[in-house]
Amino acid sequence: MLAASFQQPGDTPERLRRQIEFVIEADRLKNVFRQSPLLAADRKENDAEHSWHLALMALVLAEYADEPVDVGKVLALVVVHDLVEIYAGDTFIYDTMAAADQDVREQRAAEKLFAVLPAGQAERFRALWDEFEARVTPEARFAKAMDRLQPLLLNYGNRGGTWRTPGVTEGDVLARKSVIEDASADLWRYAQDLIRTGGANGWVPRTGPGN
Repeated sequence: MLAASFQQPGDTPERLRRQIEFVIEADRLKNVFRQSPLLAADRKENDAEHSWHLALMALVLAEYADEPVDVGKVLALVVVHDLVEIYAGDTFIYDTMAAADQDVREQRAAEKLFAVLPAGQAERFRALWDEFEARVTPEARFAKAMDRLQPLLLNYGNRGGTWRTPGVTEGDVLARKSVIEDASADLWRYAQDLIRTGGANGWVPRTGPGN
């Protein structure tokens, strides 16, 4: 762990020591790179940038949620949701082979990472991660919608981005992004417009003749 090289004062209370160790270990998220290309620079975004962007989007776009949401809870969900990728790595949304063991890798990573926190807090953070994955609350559904909308914006702005991955079609993009509809009809209509415009412009192959 990164905390092994971070010397804390000898009189640091045990609870605070473990919380700081968790915060230090979370710095690894800045070095987990995703496939989505940035709009403002010629490189791919990292997980920490992605999580920050989701938090900002949740603040800005909460009014479009179909159900009332606790924005503070949504922020907690989007900040926590990708932390497991510190150990599990990012799984590209269109990589079906990598997705086969994604759940196992991420469950193991969650057990390892959240155990760094003191009791009580560890359970709370793990519960947030589980809630995001299960998508059974309005907040989790909206958080997931932000997670799917954000890279869509980056790919559209880059005239395709990861949509140009061999084998990916407009239908694939629509299918992967359809969870947006679970949280917001307005944002789903907007997302569909972007995807279909991308298809019309040749940024992603259409799904069939005449489409």
